[in-house]
Amino acid sequence: MNDQAGYDPRAVEAMVAQERATYLARNPVSAARQGGTGNLFGGVPMTWLAKSAAPFPLHFEGAFGARVVDADGHELVDFCLGDTGAMAGHSPLPTVEAVARRYGTLGGATTMLLTEDAGVCGSILADRFGLPLWSFALTATDANRWSIRLARALTGRSKILVNSYSYHGSVDESFAVKGPDGAVSRRGNVGPPCDVARTTRVAEFNDLADLERELAHGDVAAVLMEPAMTNMGIVLPEPGYLAGVRALTRAAGTLLINDETHTLSAGPGGCTAAWRLEPDIVTLGKAIGGGIPSAAYGISQDVADRLAARPDLDLVDTGGVGGTLAGNALSLAAVRATLTEVLTPEAFVQMTALSTRYATGVEKIIRGAGLPWSISQLGARAEYRFTDPAPRNGTASEAATDLLLEDYLHLYLLNRGVLLTPFHNMALMCPATTEADVDLHLGLLGGAVDQLVGA
Repeated sequence: MNDQAGYDPRAVEAMVAQERATYLARNPVSAARQGGTGNLFGGVPMTWLAKSAAPFPLHFEGAFGARVVDADGHELVDFCLGDTGAMAGHSPLPTVEAVARRYGTLGGATTMLLTEDAGVCGSILADRFGLPLWSFALTATDANRWSIRLARALTGRSKILVNSYSYHGSVDESFAVKGPDGAVSRRGNVGPPCDVARTTRVAEFNDLADLERELAHGDVAAVLMEPAMTNMGIVLPEPGYLAGVRALTRAAGTLLINDETHTLSAGPGGCTAAWRLEPDIVTLGKAIGGGIPSAAYGISQDVADRLAARPDLDLVDTGGVGGTLAGNALSLAAVRATLTEVLTPEAFVQMTALSTRYATGVEKIIRGAGLPWSISQLGARAEYRFTDPAPRNGTASEAATDLLLEDYLHLYLLNRGVLLTPFHNMALMCPATTEADVDLHLGLLGGAVDQLVGA
């Protein structure tokens, strides 16, 4: 018996085998199409897509709102939403129309010229997040990487600090976790350019004493963090923690970068607005373009003034900040439409209410079954972990990972029409999600748990 998770591993292995057999029988078209992926590295167009509890990943035909239709014609209620990239829902009509107008009617996707949309998008983000000046990228990785370069330039320091088991895209310096003597490379890190101890310091989330010790070295240019951790399960900040982070970084002369790529689920201005935070830089990605590649970073007036006082920094051409397609006309048309007509403040109220309905239902299932699990909510997203109480840092959350149990739950739900993010037990709501969708998910999860505890 697995005392931590509350189940018999041998019984669950048998249930996973049964679910995989069901998956094979249910998805013959997706299975047949795997034969056409021989020239794809790992059989997928992007390596993450190989992360699947199933024998092969699904192929899909279309997606609208909170629904995905796979190659075998199954309609799936989507709580994955492109791992947040489709937080606005799939192909929201205002974004579709804006993209069609920009690319088709008006013509042109990337010209190295300005459009009106750029200024409008900057104004919207300034209003929502409170930082006055914005620039655009195509991925949150780029936004984070460029923000780190700005912080290094302004502070003259070489290192950044991240929380253990955080994730900030494919930024080399961020693939670090806390080791016995400082930062060590996260397990599985592919081809790091150098030992992460040379570039990175690590502190546990929710541990101000740990942060203070690491900042005391005086070599940290920026703390790059999510206001609430989301990529190793949702880990919420304890009372006073974020205020303490801000006070410590200011005292150390270290810039604070809030990565709101996932924590945008907290509201239209992410955690920064919801919790009245005061970062020096905010980074965004994925969701703001309604599925069209786009990202952004905003800077405080103080950061802008300090950059302006540095004529030695090439911020126009070859200084290492920017890219040819960043801020292109098509992406910004999508961002403007998504922010003004889809991910509106009213939509976040609805999405958060649905997430609360889901979290309350999951809590009821967990307690009713007597399982040592917990559920955490961050606005429009909620996630359960196989430990109770909920983890207070990334290391504890990582320790609660149970791949066998995740495989069982993900396959059980997928075979019955509910899609979760393959990396998490996370459920994200979009503007098109309904109460019926949430209740379907809860009913199926309840059935999976009944089978689990009865095994």
